[in-house]
Amino acid sequence: MVTFDHVYMAYPTHAEGWALEDLSFSIQPGEMIFLLGESGAGKTTVLKLITLEERPSHGEVHAAGFCSETISRGEIPHLRRRCGMVFQDFRLIKDKTIFENVAYCLRMTGTLERSVITRAVARVLQGVGIYGKRNRFPHELSGGEKQRAAIGRALIHEPPLLLTDEPTGNLDKATGLEIMSLLARFHLAGTTLLVASHNVEFAQRFATRMLTLRAGKLVEDLFLRPHGTEVY
Repeated sequence: MVTFDHVYMAYPTHAEGWALEDLSFSIQPGEMIFLLGESGAGKTTVLKLITLEERPSHGEVHAAGFCSETISRGEIPHLRRRCGMVFQDFRLIKDKTIFENVAYCLRMTGTLERSVITRAVARVLQGVGIYGKRNRFPHELSGGEKQRAAIGRALIHEPPLLLTDEPTGNLDKATGLEIMSLLARFHLAGTTLLVASHNVEFAQRFATRMLTLRAGKLVEDLFLRPHGTEVY
């Protein structure tokens, strides 16, 4: 599903060598992987390389059937529809309702039929437990509800792979646990997850596998439990 093949990444502003150095690993369908590391370890860069927001300086990234070396500009939107993305800061559109935030993703990709949009948005908002909040604006929701909305938006195209960047970073521990339990349910339903995080406690509880980065290098690749194991 995802393969990093001897990937190096350098930024002009990165004064201390490579942002990622000789990174090689694969993600198999059905895994729930935690990508661990302190701030600056390279976690977000890995996610940007998977969605081709960035391209590697050296090496290749293979994701959802595409390769960083050969993918065309026109194919990148197709890649991103197969890789849902959830951010720490939610990134909801402030002047749109929760329904409109999720529907916007469908409209942007060419789905215009109102009944199709209504059914799809209802499906994901029910799945993340906030269908009753569909007509609220982001500022009217709690942090956990905003993250549920962001997860619903990421799942609207039913992507086989869900990428999350510190999904509990702006939440208290109890709410963060609720969000991780929600993500774990989608994992058990068949979605492959890559969770970039510094929360080792959540990783040990939910992950099937942990990858640890330190200064852009993979220093540990630890299998914890078989795919599809219920842990909550």
